[in-house]
Amino acid sequence: MNRRFFSPAPLQIGPLQLTGTEAHHLLHVLRATPGDEIILFDGAGGEFSACIESTARKTVTCQVVQQRTVNRELPAELVLGVALPKGERQRWLVEKATELGVTRLVPVETSRSTQQRVKQQRSSTPGDRLQRTVIESCKQCGRNQLMDIGPPASLDVFLRAAPAESHRWMAHPQDATSARGCVTPTIDLPTWLLVGPEGGFTENETTQAKAEGWQTIDLGPRILRVETAAIALTSLVTLPTG
Repeated sequence: MNRRFFSPAPLQIGPLQLTGTEAHHLLHVLRATPGDEIILFDGAGGEFSACIESTARKTVTCQVVQQRTVNRELPAELVLGVALPKGERQRWLVEKATELGVTRLVPVETSRSTQQRVKQQRSSTPGDRLQRTVIESCKQCGRNQLMDIGPPASLDVFLRAAPAESHRWMAHPQDATSARGCVTPTIDLPTWLLVGPEGGFTENETTQAKAEGWQTIDLGPRILRVETAAIALTSLVTLPTG
């Protein structure tokens, strides 16, 4: 049973009242009662032990008793730029990117993008659809730091935003300069990844990316959906190989 819960308010030792989605889950799904112990996090990196003191119809009152330093983040920043797919595929991508440790996801606009425009801000409320997906994924996978969903950016802006001292990998079908099997699994520098829309990048966009220091990565002979390519590329740089 998952006993991790998110607090939209900054956590500290002392009393805390949970309301909304988290209180509903505790009260009506887990049937929590006074004396039950839970784990809380606020998305800023900390993890807190708490004990339920009382319950009401729509609220749960806890006593936060201990803060622990638990770091489950990657050793360096991982930014994923992607031409977001539509509908449920978008939510699935956000869920898996969170699980794999992506620091920030940026919806990238390209000449072939067919993405839905979704307003995403750092201050978006937990009720926001994709932000709620991030929270639920963090609860499940144990992350205490929320993945940030940045505002949409043009391809040009995203390409230039990557630091000079960083790994920059762009998913692109095999050509004379595409690499296969050479992605370093250890993230020792900030790492920026880029996945295009259905139909891929145009020749001009690929040329521009290479001019900005990005390396193209071939993900194999099969045509992958956007979300599949994004998670495949992310997995190459986050999952251990041995």
